[in-house]
Amino acid sequence: MSGHDHHHHHDHEHDNHFTPIEARVRALESLMVEKGYVDPAALDVIIDTYETKVGPRNGARVVAKAWSDPAYAARLKQDATAAIAELGYTGRQGEHMVSVWNTPDEHNMVVCTLCSCYPWSVLGLPPVWYKSPPYRSRAVIDPRGVLAEFGVTLPEAKRIRVWDSTAEIRYLVIPERPAGTEGWSEERLADLVTRDAMIGTGLARQPAEVAA
Repeated sequence: MSGHDHHHHHDHEHDNHFTPIEARVRALESLMVEKGYVDPAALDVIIDTYETKVGPRNGARVVAKAWSDPAYAARLKQDATAAIAELGYTGRQGEHMVSVWNTPDEHNMVVCTLCSCYPWSVLGLPPVWYKSPPYRSRAVIDPRGVLAEFGVTLPEAKRIRVWDSTAEIRYLVIPERPAGTEGWSEERLADLVTRDAMIGTGLARQPAEVAA
């Protein structure tokens, strides 16, 4: 593995167990299911929606604007927190953002090895696999192998750089803009950006993969 940048965790808000808020949510969820107020299957659908659709749309809009607006891209590179806030995406877990940019020579991937720090304000709820010990350990040791399990095969010559989130810094991967999207609107470009692409475990969709 090349280019692993590891930062020390200080005054960390998370550990390998639930935070107080997560514990309360889990307890409330269990109680509501037990009382018959909530259908577990319906709850799963709602959670999936926020994990993969509603939440990541914020980040997708950030990426789409960066792809289409050079001045905004420059601001995003210089101060990602402020640039993201320009679009109205702020709040807890979204402070101290840093953007890392994929290029033809380098692919970026994000992990939080000691816990599960995650930029909720731009990516929504963290996926279960992001918090899992196997991902958190193997992403650092064998990033190319982990990417292959996500269906991403990169050229051997392309460098993979793994960024370790902390309580102080959270990362947003800016995927490469697909060819053939010249002249596309920001809204249409956003349809190409997936949550996994912004974590680095995926790539942006190709134009043929989205409806015209």
